[in-house]
Amino acid sequence: MLDPAAPQLVVQCRTLYVSWLPADPDAVAALVPAGLHPRPDRQVFMNQYVVDDATQSSGLGPYSLTYLGVTLAGLDAPGGHPGGWWTHYLASSPLISDYAAARGAPAAPGRTTIEVRGEELASVTEAAGQPLIRARCRVGDTGHQIHSGHHRFLTRRDGEVVSAVYPFIAEPVAPFEIESVEFLDPGHPAYALRPANPLTIAWGFYAPRSSFAHPGGLTSWPLPEEPVADPPRPRRAERDEPAAGRPRGEPAGPDRPPVGHRSEVSAGPGFGGPGPGRLRNGPGPHWPYDVAPAVGGGSERAGAPGPQWPAVRVVDQPVDR
Repeated sequence: MLDPAAPQLVVQCRTLYVSWLPADPDAVAALVPAGLHPRPDRQVFMNQYVVDDATQSSGLGPYSLTYLGVTLAGLDAPGGHPGGWWTHYLASSPLISDYAAARGAPAAPGRTTIEVRGEELASVTEAAGQPLIRARCRVGDTGHQIHSGHHRFLTRRDGEVVSAVYPFIAEPVAPFEIESVEFLDPGHPAYALRPANPLTIAWGFYAPRSSFAHPGGLTSWPLPEEPVADPPRPRRAERDEPAAGRPRGEPAGPDRPPVGHRSEVSAGPGFGGPGPGRLRNGPGPHWPYDVAPAVGGGSERAGAPGPQWPAVRVVDQPVDR
């Protein structure tokens, strides 16, 4: 078994990183321990990545992994990226699974694949040999832009909440469009994190070459004895009023028929870059973890029948290397 106190480096892995608003905000908030606070909009994040060869890591070997969690308020990493609470961590290799579990990650067996054919990307996370999560995107090519910065993740080890900061560098593709994110097993605990309908993307990118480090140490994160009440969660307008493009009287929220959506995301360094990003039509400038008003339209490529609801377009500021 690897020493959990030893840092590890991973280079040039294939990475799909996405964040969305959930279908069940209360179920998402319930996954966060008392004393930590999810964002008012209950953003969820997911990272699917594949390390194809042993030469791409400092000792972890080849593996694939999907982790999911809840974005936290008030616990930003250096540089301003919001912290996150890990809820699921599905690894294909016992080596990385044992290493992560010894550091407090909620590690479990799983397998992740990312396939790109032309401009179409399909990613699948499996648990117990069955498909659990599937995402479909349209992707372009890498250029002269990068994402870089730090992530903070919190988890629980031996009953104690601990924190670690992970530096990263990624080469995103452009253009990049998220067409769908599907949770396929209602019986799995991860189903609580499924996206809302319509699919509302906060941010995301695909990078065929992404590098990061597991830090060597963990920091104890004491929780307050008397948790502060969460700030009020904004009311989702579409539950009470018809969204643009939806006839009055059509169902909203979880009762809406399952349809697919496309969200166009530019690959700029607002996520991970040295300066603030910008959301088109948003009250910018700000980090692209705030959701802009819905613009654009649903995708004609959606795999399910039914009306197409407006999607969210996220745009970052470009920075050249």
